[in-house]
Amino acid sequence: MSSTAFTRSDGLIIKEPIVPSVRGATQSFNSHRRNPLALDAGVSVDSISNLNQLLADTLTIRDLYKKHHWQASGETFYMIHLLFDKHAEEQSALADLLAERVQTLGGVSVAMAADVAEATLIPRAPKDRENTRTQIERLLQAHEIILMESRAMARATAISGDLGTNDILVSDVIRGHELQVWFLVEHIQPND
Repeated sequence: MSSTAFTRSDGLIIKEPIVPSVRGATQSFNSHRRNPLALDAGVSVDSISNLNQLLADTLTIRDLYKKHHWQASGETFYMIHLLFDKHAEEQSALADLLAERVQTLGGVSVAMAADVAEATLIPRAPKDRENTRTQIERLLQAHEIILMESRAMARATAISGDLGTNDILVSDVIRGHELQVWFLVEHIQPND
């Protein structure tokens, strides 16, 4: 056990975790456990790597939606506030699907915020509150990054024969992001 002490809000000092954990990892992050999926190990490893990248970007766009949901303002506040929250929930469900696919393939899914921040391709948003148009443009940029990478990944999985991952990429990731892009882009179209 570590000798790190924790101070609770009531002032009680806890020197050890209340429930001790089992020491050591059961599987390292960059390792692959071969599961009987009738896929070459190299195919699984490539898909795991790609899916973890996509997972990091999905968790980032989810958090970007939540940031904008909390910081929405202006005359369309209520509508945008609800839309951003709906899209964040959809991204959260997608993240779960991607993480479970990584695990199914025998990998370890990226999970912690610091690891996600290190891995994501989506530019970091400022802490500041931005106007609705800027929020939407930032989200559209993030969607485009994810769509470009997921299309490339879908082509690669189709060629390699990882049809399970390919189905998720095409049916869930690409189609879901395209739909969210449509909902966003309509908010910044000029009125005719």
